[in-house]
Amino acid sequence: MKIQGRMFIWLSVFVLAMAIVYGVWSKEPAGTTALFLAFGLCIMVGYYLAFTARRVDVGAQDDKEADVADDAGELGFFSPHSWQPLSLAVGGALAFMGVVFGWWLLYFSAPIILIGLWGWVFEYYRGENQNQ
Repeated sequence: MKIQGRMFIWLSVFVLAMAIVYGVWSKEPAGTTALFLAFGLCIMVGYYLAFTARRVDVGAQDDKEADVADDAGELGFFSPHSWQPLSLAVGGALAFMGVVFGWWLLYFSAPIILIGLWGWVFEYYRGENQNQ
């Protein structure tokens, strides 16, 4: 994690330099603001990764002498299947179509989005995926 933190911190330094150069050269507020916000996001992610790297065990990616096989193993828990992202996608598509065609369409999309969120949050508390 240390290397990822350093990469993001160096990226934030580069984005900050580019934001200053862009802001002075172009005098355009929207792009300058976007670059300064990108700097803020990069520094937050870099700080988080550097902060977390000090508190966890050293990973194989931080060892220069490590092999690829040293980082093998379980990566985490991934849901085997879920219908909830489809519900959220349909609700989100209807919501964005509501911006284009009329705000009344949000009345139909909001319940679909809420059902999808509810189902995703409580997916492992009911049905076949319920923990025993």
